[in-house]
Amino acid sequence: MPPSFPVAPRPLRACGLLVAALLAAAPLAAPPARAAVTLAPFFGDHAVLQRDRPLPVWGRARPGERVAVRFGGAAAETVADADGAWSVELPALPASSEPRDLVVAGDDTVVARDVVVGDVWLASGQSNMDWSLGGCDAPEEVAAAEHPGIRHFRVTMHFAAAPQRECGGAWQRCTPEHAPGFSAVGYAFARRVHRDTGVPVGILLSSVGGTNIECWMRQETLLGTPELEPFAALMRASLETHDRELRAALPAVEAWTRAAREAEGAGRPVPLPPAIPPFPFGEQGHRPRCVTLHNGMIEPLLPLAIRGAIWYQGESNAGGPVECAQYVAKKRALVADWRRFFRDPELPFYYVQLAAWLAPTDDPAGGDGWAAFRDAQRLCLAIPGTGMASAIDVGDAGDIHPRNKFDVGERLALAALAGTYGRGGESSGPLFRRLVVAGNVARVEFDHLGGGLMVGRKEGRAPVAEVPGGTLARFAIAGADRRWQWADARIVGDAVECTHPSVPEPVAVRYAYSMNPAGANLYNRAGLPASPFRSDDW
Repeated sequence: MPPSFPVAPRPLRACGLLVAALLAAAPLAAPPARAAVTLAPFFGDHAVLQRDRPLPVWGRARPGERVAVRFGGAAAETVADADGAWSVELPALPASSEPRDLVVAGDDTVVARDVVVGDVWLASGQSNMDWSLGGCDAPEEVAAAEHPGIRHFRVTMHFAAAPQRECGGAWQRCTPEHAPGFSAVGYAFARRVHRDTGVPVGILLSSVGGTNIECWMRQETLLGTPELEPFAALMRASLETHDRELRAALPAVEAWTRAAREAEGAGRPVPLPPAIPPFPFGEQGHRPRCVTLHNGMIEPLLPLAIRGAIWYQGESNAGGPVECAQYVAKKRALVADWRRFFRDPELPFYYVQLAAWLAPTDDPAGGDGWAAFRDAQRLCLAIPGTGMASAIDVGDAGDIHPRNKFDVGERLALAALAGTYGRGGESSGPLFRRLVVAGNVARVEFDHLGGGLMVGRKEGRAPVAEVPGGTLARFAIAGADRRWQWADARIVGDAVECTHPSVPEPVAVRYAYSMNPAGANLYNRAGLPASPFRSDDW
């Protein structure tokens, strides 16, 4: 399967030689002055520290400098290593909304103020997670966004060819001044969780628009996951080609290095360096590349203590059936990696099933656009400790970025409140469980009944309203001939029964299985939409 996205180069010796040659030609800088002791940005003013977990805290200082950290009655000391890096681990602390100071003392002292203890959620993915509250056409939400117990940290975008130790960003309190720049999904999620638990919530946003899941994975995982071997083989071949091209470029680089030194010594302009071969698969430096966001925007977070992750991504991976099937393996690998990175084998991972988009079609077979991908997202629920919030009914046919991020965040919060906080209540819309055929009737049974099935109507941000006596739409039925018909579908108890006069012996049912299944209207009484599904594997 040829990939539809670019891939980052691995750290190769030739690449190191080339970079070294380029750096060697640069003017020598004066030795840097000794840096004051510093904290990683996650521990700055207004930070949220993760409750009930050992708390890693780290930063930089002069090599060999003794560093002492104090917070909330806990203290720890260490010595900065030869590179000036230091880290300590404070004992677990209970949740607290009391603003306190985090004090780090070395040869000098740095103080992070207004630090609280609560739950930190990593919010990642692509543009629909990155979409800001200020872009949601909801000024009333911004005006009311005064929540001292909610904080937001936006990791600075960084595509990095090698794993990084540091990143940019800063915590902000949720106020009408700062909230417009918050992730809208993250804000809605945090607001509901904070409201229901009373615990401070920090949203750690590490998200970039237009990116594939491969960008957020560790390179060793991407190359070493058996289910992804066809993809990995292409990646290795491209990396080898890149290696050869870099080696071939070295003589020109070395010649340029000598010329640059001579020009610099004679006071002449330094000539332009030779062209460096493009990254594998021909992408240019400004385009997203596999593993580079893990390197630049996940690796620097480690080993931060967090409560869980929320994920809104997939538009860039929604290709054909093979790509969709691979996505399940990729997400399983990503979740396993993050659980290992953040030292929590049961790290909760809640994600969004893609919203409807583009003009609807009237083909009962469906299968167009993101249909197969949404079904792959449904199958990702087999990964333990995950939950899915369907956004199928809050999309915008004319915009891949629907403005209603509030229902999306709320639905993610419901999944977290049930799965992580043990608050009870329904966490999902109806999910396909099995198909039972009796004569000409195909009976679809569901999990997550949420008090019972109903025909519902969703308009804007208003709660879902039941439509008494309403007719179910977007159910399709087929026999062994694989000819799909729109089903006569009705709710019977806790199931949906589907028939069609042209299908006397049904074998398969599909629901909302298209790019934009406009009119899909099966809900549970908790007001959550049924996930699109197909019972067949055709």
